[in-house]
Amino acid sequence: MIDTGLQFCGLIMGDHSKCGINTMFNTGTVVGVGANIFGGGFPPTHIPSFSWGGADGMEEYKFDKMIETANRVYARRNLTVDAVEKDILEKVFKNTEATR
Repeated sequence: MIDTGLQFCGLIMGDHSKCGINTMFNTGTVVGVGANIFGGGFPPTHIPSFSWGGADGMEEYKFDKMIETANRVYARRNLTVDAVEKDILEKVFKNTEATR
């Protein structure tokens, strides 16, 4: 955790992260890369990268499933997750494993 020095700080959400409709976040919540947050109640204020779940608990969001979802999202924009982006995301996945 890093003190931002800000009096007001909303949600900070990493690339390829998603949340369900009406998901409630506390101010100052940090969501990592490639997370999928859903369900009732307030999830934790720190959600590690590649997490799947919400206030009732989290599990690891499998890398291949996250890439599959990213490709579906990109396809709506006539894009694909290229090899460079996939490599970066895979490194983030490996480097954040201990936080999940």
